[in-house]
This record gives sequence, structure tokens and C-alpha cells, in this order.
Amino acid sequence: MGGNLGDREATIKAAIKSLDKHPKISVKQVSELVESHAVTKEGLSYTEPNYLNCVIEVSTSLKPKELLSALNEVENEFGRVRIERWAARTLDIDIITYGIELVETKSLVIPHPRAFERAFVLVPWAQMDSDAVLPGHGKVADLAGDLADQVWFYK
Repeated sequence: MGGNLGDREATIKAAIKSLDKHPKISVKQVSELVESHAVTKEGLSYTEPNYLNCVIEVSTSLKPKELLSALNEVENEFGRVRIERWAARTLDIDIITYGIELVETKSLVIPHPRAFERAFVLVPWAQMDSDAVLPGHGKVADLAGDLADQVWFYK
């Protein structure tokens, strides 16, 4: 999860609490926060506000599409506006993996199709769980190693 508008840290922390209050979602682990330059449809941007991101592990009885719906509700609660795909945002929450399940629908692909190339996902995830594996790509810590210089730990 992450964002690059408003009080990024406060929004992320409040969103985690909101998710943990959901009757069918329990937050199990939270990574450290990392900061990175914005990725836009044109590529890496040094002029857009930087993103602050973290990775969380949850336990849930929700099915993947139900979980996505719950995550979208939390994004909306924190002012997420969906005007343009690569636009700046207050909060963005993606499902990277869902156990070992593979999902491919019009609105949801799990594992997340670009997670393997995103330092802002891999670096905090590897920090949180050094044994994590991204299905189809391998050990998260190995994937993160080549990308670690693209993010920096926040505070």
C-alpha cells in the first residue's frame, strides 16, 4: 500500500488500522515504510511527489474479489480518486499474492503482474519476511536485491 498525496505516513497508518478493524481481515505483519520516486505512464518521475509505501500481510476469510472490494472501500475512505490510471493518489492498496492462488479476471490478477519489478513492493516485503516467495518469480529477497537502490527507508 502507498500514496503520494497528503500526509502519506498518517494515511498509511490509519488505513492499516481500518483494515484491521474489518471483521474478516486481520493484519499480521507490517513492513517498514520506504520512499521512492513516482512511477507515471511516462516512467520514473522526479517532479511528481514521492511515494511512501509498505507491505502488509493479512489473514482473511474473504475471497480474492471480496478482498479487493474491501481494499477499494478503504482507499475511498481515505480520499482515493480514480481519474487516471497513473495519477497521483492519497492511497493505493494492491493484492500482491493470495496464498498460492492464481487469479486472472478483468478486474484482478494475482500474483500482481508487475510486483516482480517493483522495488517499492519487493524491498519492504523482503524486510518484513526474508523467506517470502513471489509465485512464478522466486524468492522476494533475491528479486529485491537488484532493485534496492530504487527506494530508501523512510525516517
